[in-house]
Amino acid sequence: MSGGKRLKHKLLLDYCRSTLDEMLGCLEEAVRMESPTHSKPHIDRLANFFARKFREQGGKAWLHAHSSAGSAASAEFWPPTDRKHRAKPILLLGHLDTVWEVGTLRRMPFRIASRRAYGPGIYDMKSGIVCGLWAIRALRALKIEPAGPVRFFLNSDEEASSVAFRKELTREARRARAVLVLEPAAAGGALKTARKGVGEFCLTVYGRAAHAGVNPAAGVNAISELARQLLRIEKLASPRRGLTVTVGMIEGGTRPNVVPEHASARIDVRLPRLQDGPSIERKMRALKPFDPQAQLKIEGGINRPPLERAMTRDLYHLARKIGRQLGMEVQEASTGGGSDGNFTAALGIPTLDGLGGVGDGAHALHEHVIIRELPRRAALIASLIAAL
Repeated sequence: MSGGKRLKHKLLLDYCRSTLDEMLGCLEEAVRMESPTHSKPHIDRLANFFARKFREQGGKAWLHAHSSAGSAASAEFWPPTDRKHRAKPILLLGHLDTVWEVGTLRRMPFRIASRRAYGPGIYDMKSGIVCGLWAIRALRALKIEPAGPVRFFLNSDEEASSVAFRKELTREARRARAVLVLEPAAAGGALKTARKGVGEFCLTVYGRAAHAGVNPAAGVNAISELARQLLRIEKLASPRRGLTVTVGMIEGGTRPNVVPEHASARIDVRLPRLQDGPSIERKMRALKPFDPQAQLKIEGGINRPPLERAMTRDLYHLARKIGRQLGMEVQEASTGGGSDGNFTAALGIPTLDGLGGVGDGAHALHEHVIIRELPRRAALIASLIAAL
């Protein structure tokens, strides 16, 4: 890496460190705007907040309304002036929603303790959005112009399978040459170079009710049928290679003295390879009842493809080189959780995940970020944008 590039990376880091108090103030504002997935007014408020921040940094910003979900937000910086000579955009990808319901701030307020900042959604993933915003701010302040446009897309329902704006998200990805996902880092600040795909199935069994004491043989026990099916389904897993099948919820029956006519189960599937998805779906839909008088209904499917390392490898090696110039030893990790980066990688777009805050406690009461890492993450994102 040339001396000029090293200097550029250092200047970006110095700028981000010098504005840490402002960055932390912006993050506090965002955390204090609670944004649970299913509260449209709260998501709309946060989308407006970040759209305003994008405009303050000279970007063009748009809000994308939805009839039931909260608004998504997008923005563009350094728009193309000559399409023949401008590279395709780099896409910064994040989500506005959190798993925390309105009122969580009362028991889990934004606070700073032991050089860490705490609050609902601060790690997953409002710190990542703020780091992405600060990367833009640093590049603009130092007059470092990327080779092409930089676009943001902030989804509004990532925590609920990214249904509302799936088309818009994939449209943004298809036009990009690289996607930088602002989700939180893995343990120790590692970038996420592989994520499992995610599926959810609902298996419902329909039997026939009868009096459990007077005439049980006249009934068809839906719970018994479901139990046998679940033992069969668990054998579809292959834990050694990372394919897991987990029965997470079951329900059925009405009273102890009634042969149950209805039972159901929800099943979580995590798959490491794209090719595993069709195979699991085919096997689930091929299930047949043990009791010929029972009926099965299988719903759901694979809703998020895996992010395979092949789509992250080159970006990760670039980030690792840049990290060394910033005094960071950037590691990599894989995770069973999904993100919107799964969708972009499945389209064949180079994608690097886990560029957001360093901390711990996603979806947990101790959710926090390490404050000193915020400028380094912002500088890493800015340097990647400049280097691409």
